[in-house]
Amino acid sequence: MNGAASVSRERQRILSIDLGSSSLKFAVFEVGAVDEQRILEGGIDRLAAPDAELSIRDDRDPPRREMRRPLGRASPIAAVLEALHELGVHIDAVGHRLVYGGHTRELPTIVTAELLEALTALTPFDPLHMPAALAAIREIETSLPWLPQVVCFDTAFHRRMPAVAQRLPLPQQLWTEGVQRYGFHGLSYESIVRKLGAEGTRGRMLVAHLGNGASLAAIRDGRSVDTTMGFTALGGLMMGTRPGDLDPGILLYLLRERGYTLRDLTDLVTDRSGLLGVSDMSADMRTLLERRADNEAAAQAVELFVYQAKKYVGALAAVLGGLDTLVFTGGIGERAAPVRWEIAQGLAHLGVKLDPARNAAGAAIISADGAGVVVRVIVSQENLMVARHTYSTLFESSVAEMTDAATVRT
Repeated sequence: MNGAASVSRERQRILSIDLGSSSLKFAVFEVGAVDEQRILEGGIDRLAAPDAELSIRDDRDPPRREMRRPLGRASPIAAVLEALHELGVHIDAVGHRLVYGGHTRELPTIVTAELLEALTALTPFDPLHMPAALAAIREIETSLPWLPQVVCFDTAFHRRMPAVAQRLPLPQQLWTEGVQRYGFHGLSYESIVRKLGAEGTRGRMLVAHLGNGASLAAIRDGRSVDTTMGFTALGGLMMGTRPGDLDPGILLYLLRERGYTLRDLTDLVTDRSGLLGVSDMSADMRTLLERRADNEAAAQAVELFVYQAKKYVGALAAVLGGLDTLVFTGGIGERAAPVRWEIAQGLAHLGVKLDPARNAAGAAIISADGAGVVVRVIVSQENLMVARHTYSTLFESSVAEMTDAATVRT
């Protein structure tokens, strides 16, 4: 496979898969050496729910249609592969987003038995996401053993952060064992860098990936300098159901005085905190914005999210020594104009000033004319980055040939 693939210059159809702990997102792209076209995209929300549905939007014209079907007892991967077969969509390779790649893996990698064994050994570092992602890879390998697969690591973008940004104030032995700050959402940040190109990423940029999972990254000249998430995807900014940074003494207190078990703590910090925990209502920012006028807990959740985001903007701007560009992305960052507006308030000392009409409309540039910082709204394209990396790894003579001045190759 590898020899033939290395010299191919034809367009290839890549299935890009992002399997999380509770949802699946996927897309099929037709990728060539210099461009790509999305064929379809879809997903499954609430994988464990009895009424979970597979949804697909077919972008081909004709027929360009949407379809929904109950997941039933089928595995998510089996449901996707069956739907692609029914739609007559042939795929040449599969790319997977893996949240965690460890401290040694920087490049997308072709799946082999040896790689799966090595990644399986890393599951204690990410027990929420890795098992499901690795199971998906194995299922495809069993169903379609001739189909090449590539894994793309969400931590890779941050692997060249300065050492001081990766270290934790813990004993040296833990550092050597891999207990350090990794950072996540790397494929999202990379997609922003690629979208803006060389001109747009020069200087000091801060990207706010705000969604059910949320983080911010400080980027200088296209490279990650620091980020809010750390050893796991639980840290940093508060999120939909995750608390972000906590005083570790809280966990010790809950263990010692409240009788919490490991399972209790895991449930608390993964599923019952963040926006949901504070509001006692919803992890969905849209719902909270709609209810905050008449619900104090909803208002408090939005206020705390905005406060923390603003605080981290200030901290990362200090790391960068100032700010030239601020980018909002992710579900909240792309669609919640009130949240963008409230985060920007009080950041005038950094040069941030929004234009109200542009912000309300979700324009590509929402900063006011003459503002010191260019503020943008950009749709994150993680699935596209996975497809691009997969094509590069399998069908280019070297990954470097696919890299242009706008793309950070970590």
